[in-house]
Amino acid sequence: MTVFSVPDMTCGHCKASVTTTLSQLKDIGAITVDLTTRQVEITGTAPQTAVIAALDEIGFPATLIAAS
Repeated sequence: MTVFSVPDMTCGHCKASVTTTLSQLKDIGAITVDLTTRQVEITGTAPQTAVIAALDEIGFPATLIAAS
């Protein structure tokens, strides 16, 4: 499990955009987006840099919080 902070997410449209974008990446498992904490949790083996780059590309800068 890897957790990212995505502070610019504020609404359901943001959540949908983030989910759609991440689901298109190779080696992504489950995706959980929490608008209250503005965090995204993913499973799978996608590189953290790829996740951050994909989110940045759609206007949602992200930072890594935790990885296991």
